[in-house]
Amino acid sequence: MNKMNLGTSSLAVPQIAVGCMRIDALDSHELEAHLRFCLENELNFFDHADIYGQGICETNFGVALKSTGYKREDVILQSKCGIKPGTMYDLSKEHIVQSVDGILKRLDTEYLDILLLHRPDALVEPEEVAEAFDVLEKSGKVRHFGVSNHKPMQIELLKKYVQQDLIINQLQLSLPFSSMMASGMEVNMQTDGAVDRDGSVLDYCRLHDMTIQAWSPYQYGFFEGVFIGNRDKFPELNKALDEMAEKYAVTPTTIATAWILRHPAKIQVIAGSTNQQRIREIKQASNIHLTREEWYRLYMKSGHILP
Repeated sequence: MNKMNLGTSSLAVPQIAVGCMRIDALDSHELEAHLRFCLENELNFFDHADIYGQGICETNFGVALKSTGYKREDVILQSKCGIKPGTMYDLSKEHIVQSVDGILKRLDTEYLDILLLHRPDALVEPEEVAEAFDVLEKSGKVRHFGVSNHKPMQIELLKKYVQQDLIINQLQLSLPFSSMMASGMEVNMQTDGAVDRDGSVLDYCRLHDMTIQAWSPYQYGFFEGVFIGNRDKFPELNKALDEMAEKYAVTPTTIATAWILRHPAKIQVIAGSTNQQRIREIKQASNIHLTREEWYRLYMKSGHILP
């Protein structure tokens, strides 16, 4: 498994992170086996959020990790806070600090390697975020910080007050869901792809050495479904994926992952599967370097254009 550094930090992590949003569907034995499998396959980066399973995912993970016999320092733990499901977003100092205390208790650990602000809060007071980060850093509860689903100017507002480097921006990205790339390609065009929906976030993150973490890398739309194997909606894309999969002796899932990893922004992929075979397929992408022609072919077969 190839590794990469997160943002400006010296934290070396695998190119593939293990998403934990769905692990509440596993029983204790299944979850322990899942964690063992991931760790034995060099996948030691785990992405959580306090809202996943209303906290159950973190609680179950903490118990299962202890059962595996692996040490805390063998894993890299990331979690997110700021969403109160069905009610509001809250990035106040009080909520951030309380959320981290809850996360640490559920994960049964003394510290998080990374804390992300899950979604932008319209009522955010960046001075409070800065105070919360200072408290968490000085207490040793959080070692690195970042954001999720934030636009460049929202990040700049935070950076006016926050002293710590923001090393990550977690964003939705997949072959069909890649407007952050299309808007940069269809510059000065009156096309759908030319619409800048994210403030040139891809270029911003590269300029400021922020690692983009790609969530839902196999979905199209906002949780509308998986595009791999969906030959009704994405016939040309799946044909191209099949042909490249045959060439490299892998699966379409591997190729779809390799497409993201091929981008020079050095994007980390969040793999949310709990299926061992699927995880193997995703991991294989770390060793595949698509050609420029292959990358652009998949890009266009996803529905994008080249002006």
